[in-house]
Amino acid sequence: MGGGHMPIGRRERAKQDKRERIMAAARELFAEHGVDRVTTQQVARGADVAIGTLYLYASTKAELLIMVQNEKFAAAVDSGLAAANATTGQGALEPVIALIRPVVQYVREHLENGRTYLRELVFGDPAEPCRQAGLTLAGRVEDGITGLLTRNEGIGAVEAATLARVITAIIHISTTATAFVHRSDEAVFADIREQIHATLAPHIRAA
Repeated sequence: MGGGHMPIGRRERAKQDKRERIMAAARELFAEHGVDRVTTQQVARGADVAIGTLYLYASTKAELLIMVQNEKFAAAVDSGLAAANATTGQGALEPVIALIRPVVQYVREHLENGRTYLRELVFGDPAEPCRQAGLTLAGRVEDGITGLLTRNEGIGAVEAATLARVITAIIHISTTATAFVHRSDEAVFADIREQIHATLAPHIRAA
């Protein structure tokens, strides 16, 4: 008998097809109208599935949003890590900025959806599978920043991890706070850059 993967059964193919249709409908509706103006019934109609079927894949609209946004967040994290790893000999600040730039751009691509997504990750049930996946992605950002900071001889692993947590808090507040909603992307990013520079400056000088 030949090797390779076992073929997917008809039932599993049907489940995958329904999930893909639900994701596609949710992605389109959230992008066009924003999460607050979309109902799960609308998503079910767009996916051509019964509302009860939709709830088998996501029990709330928040979970639907997280499922959709996790895909975009993952792509932003991958892009940021690749950009950061390509920066060498530029001190501590520039690699961190390279890592977080795609993440900030992703959150602000659709402000309502991005802000709601981050709030749901932080304040929602961490045991829910979609949130677990999103929190894992957030952990990749924090771990990536930690790794970049430990390239500096004067910054130890424990200190780098603490600084990474501070930096991720800066990103979260700057991209979700209502006071910053009407600022341009570049203004928000410039402010984030200044805050990170101020956070790292004493440690860079010590290094």
